[in-house]
Amino acid sequence: MDPILDLARPSILRNPYPSYDRMRETAPVFWHEPLGSWVLTRHADCLAVLTDSNRFASDWRRAGEDVPAPLLSVQTLDPPEHTAIRHLLLDGFRAQDRRALHDDLEGQIADLLAELARRPSFDLVGELAEPVALRFVTAFLGVPAPGLDWFVPMSRTVVDGMDAGLWPEKHEPAVAARARLAEYAGGWLADPPETGLIAHVAEHAADSGVAETVLRNSLRAVLHAGYESASRLLGNAAAALLTTPGALEAFRATPSTAVDELIRYDAPVQADARVCVTDTALGGVAMKAGDPVTLLLGAANHDPLRFDHPTELRLDRAPNPHLGFGRGAHACLGASMAIRLTGSVLGTLAKEHPEARAVAEPHHRRNLTLRGLDRFEVTLRPDTGEEVRP
Repeated sequence: MDPILDLARPSILRNPYPSYDRMRETAPVFWHEPLGSWVLTRHADCLAVLTDSNRFASDWRRAGEDVPAPLLSVQTLDPPEHTAIRHLLLDGFRAQDRRALHDDLEGQIADLLAELARRPSFDLVGELAEPVALRFVTAFLGVPAPGLDWFVPMSRTVVDGMDAGLWPEKHEPAVAARARLAEYAGGWLADPPETGLIAHVAEHAADSGVAETVLRNSLRAVLHAGYESASRLLGNAAAALLTTPGALEAFRATPSTAVDELIRYDAPVQADARVCVTDTALGGVAMKAGDPVTLLLGAANHDPLRFDHPTELRLDRAPNPHLGFGRGAHACLGASMAIRLTGSVLGTLAKEHPEARAVAEPHHRRNLTLRGLDRFEVTLRPDTGEEVRP
């Protein structure tokens, strides 16, 4: 059986971590022929790759690959070219009044949950996680939120393309979807808002030295990655809390550490990729320049050499050096915002709706790179012993 393709089986997709454990125990670094890539499963090895852009590149042009223009962004460039766009975006992040943004959003979250509480049940993914995440990231950018009916399918097409190494037919639709999202984001710069990240970028773009194509693609990446990271994190975290006895109550007692543990326990980003740019050795194997390297971050976050009792959800776990948002030059720009958003939603849920519970098992999307739910039916009403009908 193929240890990677096997992860897409519905029974394993629900809980891939035992499969990761078998890979780590059998061959923590191995060559996967269908992917044409080395696969890493240990925390130490994944961390070494993430933090060493001299040996392992995100920009595959450094290994002689032809990278389409829609894929050149803050996510795919390496220093020094990466430095200018990352600094421009980081300066824009720091210039925003994030406290005011979160305060405003917390009121909206409370109102939305109160509305959903009046219904017998609802889909936590489509009716809470996705709209809240999109509203949050676009408010931060300073632009109106696009319609969910248009944006969500486009975003999912991009995510599907992240698994194109296993299913090549997903590559071209994803490149086209990225290009459409970049064109959409480019329109913001032509007529920028007065506030938000876009306003800052538009004001300072001319002095940044960043090419317009890279700038548009990077704004697309902020929109898409911010939405996907936040919405999938919310869904995964809520599923963990509502399917683990006592976890929702425990969340109220450990808010400062709980979200990090929920990320470690079932992170949205399960895999990342780099390419060797020089002959090197890692994890006891020799890698050649040009060899792709796949990092199974989900496996790394459950490595018993780094985490005590990794299969247990310990909301008071500290320290918690998970790799859920990456490390090094390409660490997630909006990690702190996604953590705070998730804490706000789950904190309100735990405080105002302690009777929240799952009505059905969560259904996962068939994605191996980004892990997330397709649907999760829950209710906020007390358990009266009667069947709750969606």
